[in-house]
Amino acid sequence: MSEMMKALLQTNDGFADRPSPMQLEGLDPYVELAETPVPVPGEGQVLIKVKLASVNPADVMFIKGMYGQRREKGKPAGFEGVGEVVASGGGAYADSLKGKRIAFIATHSGAWADYALADAAVCIPLRDDIRDADGAAMIVNPLTAHAMFDIVKKEGEKAFVMSAAASQLCKLIARMAADEGFRPIALVRRDDQIDLLKSHGAAHVLNVTAPDFARQLAEVLKAEKPRIFLDAVTGKLAGQVFAAMGRGARWIVYGRLDGSDTVIPEPGQLIFMGKRIEGFWLTQWKRQASMEENMAAAAAVQARFASGEWKTDVTAIVPLSEAHARLAGELEKPNGKVFLVPG
Repeated sequence: MSEMMKALLQTNDGFADRPSPMQLEGLDPYVELAETPVPVPGEGQVLIKVKLASVNPADVMFIKGMYGQRREKGKPAGFEGVGEVVASGGGAYADSLKGKRIAFIATHSGAWADYALADAAVCIPLRDDIRDADGAAMIVNPLTAHAMFDIVKKEGEKAFVMSAAASQLCKLIARMAADEGFRPIALVRRDDQIDLLKSHGAAHVLNVTAPDFARQLAEVLKAEKPRIFLDAVTGKLAGQVFAAMGRGARWIVYGRLDGSDTVIPEPGQLIFMGKRIEGFWLTQWKRQASMEENMAAAAAVQARFASGEWKTDVTAIVPLSEAHARLAGELEKPNGKVFLVPG
């Protein structure tokens, strides 16, 4: 194994001074392609030869300095991927992973590289019948889908609302929900996404750009009475959706695709209608969940992919060497995931 590797290295430290749009306009201000030493695993850590790395909205937020984790100049970016464990820093579980194909969260040296470094405890050994594309997208979206749908189930109402519903994450939730008799209300921005979401199990699909969206929304909310709003967008429209929902509604924010101000039209509803606004972050959920809950969630997610119930839609696989030229453009395309691959 070479002592050096290629990686997309962060060019900034810490957090951004001001917010910027969540869309990636280009990589140049945030990362550079360069050679860097292959990281050395410490106790309880593993070194992974990366096969495929995901590009998630969280990655874009992170390299822009708007995520809940500080940037480190000179370190590889990228949270999630799939690869083979080639070295262990010691510890029974870390040693047991050597030679195995795993899904991982890169906790010490990022996945947008030839090699990544991760805590063994957050690595998931993969079944042979799991595709690399599903393995590389196994943790962030699927576990978030599993955890947030569990919130929906515990709330007790069969209907719930999802924004940015054509995302890979929401398609996973829609399929899981439909299979268990729940009724997702999917909010999208394009007419050509309506049939797509219905095919994934959405009970209603509303285009938020339609002239009569407010009327359609009011009719659906009156009929279905959802209590949960899973929101990856925020902004003015999200506030309007929440204001239109009934007593006891919970607005759960897990992303911020709209960088504009988020207005709460009727703050009195928080007092008199028992409404709540809260956030969801998978990292925090995993910390609070027991080891048994984490293991059960990982097993359930793999089973859904292995059965064909879930499948990762692939928009593009981009070599590291082409990332600066192609990545922003590929991320603008709807309905699928973009991956990076060494090379």
